[in-house]
Amino acid sequence: MSAAVSKKPAHKPGAMTFVYLAIVAVIALVPWFAGNVFYFHVGIMVCLAAMATSGLAVIAWVGQLSLAHAAFLGLGAYTSVLLVTKLGVPFLVGLPAGALVAGAVAYVIGKPLLRLRGVYFVLITFALNELFRLVMLEFPRISGGSSGIAGVPKIELFGMVLAAQSQVYVFTLVCLIAVTAFLYLIRHGQLGRRFAAVEENAALAESSGMPTARTQNLAFVIGSSIAGFTGAIMAHYIGFISPETFGFQLSVSYVIILVTGGRLALWGPLVGALFLTPLPEFLRGAVEYQHIIYGVILIAVLRFLPQGLAGLPDQISRFKGGRS
Repeated sequence: MSAAVSKKPAHKPGAMTFVYLAIVAVIALVPWFAGNVFYFHVGIMVCLAAMATSGLAVIAWVGQLSLAHAAFLGLGAYTSVLLVTKLGVPFLVGLPAGALVAGAVAYVIGKPLLRLRGVYFVLITFALNELFRLVMLEFPRISGGSSGIAGVPKIELFGMVLAAQSQVYVFTLVCLIAVTAFLYLIRHGQLGRRFAAVEENAALAESSGMPTARTQNLAFVIGSSIAGFTGAIMAHYIGFISPETFGFQLSVSYVIILVTGGRLALWGPLVGALFLTPLPEFLRGAVEYQHIIYGVILIAVLRFLPQGLAGLPDQISRFKGGRS
């Protein structure tokens, strides 16, 4: 094995991990404590945003930042919706199919795209997101055009339709737990160490014999598959999709959630989603100021919390240690 990914002892969860899990568990129960459909809706949107941003985080773990993430959500959404509505396949077939299609497309385009670095990769992924939107608008028989596809069937599991939002919330919560557990295994396994080596110094990792291009492409495929998986769930929950649903602004919102929560932190996507996703719902009376508020939050995090909100406990500990 190369020096860049030398073997380390198996990772064991620390005390703080269990504290975080306990806090998350309490927050997850809030919709039931509130007893309001609105809070179930907010909880569902938080779970979806956290899952989508988790996919973006995997790509960030190898030092890249994609602005085409919404396009991969769209691929997963349209794949699942078309399979369910046109071919009559069950949702539980359309859901993994959406993830597979998004991952397959990412694998094909990732090889040439990931040769680019930094701002060049960001710009080309921005162009890809716009290309996806424009192409889908040009094929209304598939995408519904600017009118979109309405009346998307609800999530159905083994013949049981999840009509109540509390049921959908449980389903999305279980999916989020599964995605987070999957990322935990990656982050603390051999693959995670490869990702970290590439993110820290791609040239050094390459000189150590690591296939950096293949490693980055693998991260791109995993992250995009998670996006497709999330897009499929989102489509069947909302009940409507159109090419405009998966525009550039959606990609930017996930980037903001990732940076706010913590770009390299395992809990970053969840923390960012918990903090930012409910804001539009609670700021409906100040819609014109939402983007300004997002901008202020992002600037404050970049200035004072470079590791994101997930890194705040460590920063407080270092501050206390420095004063003692």
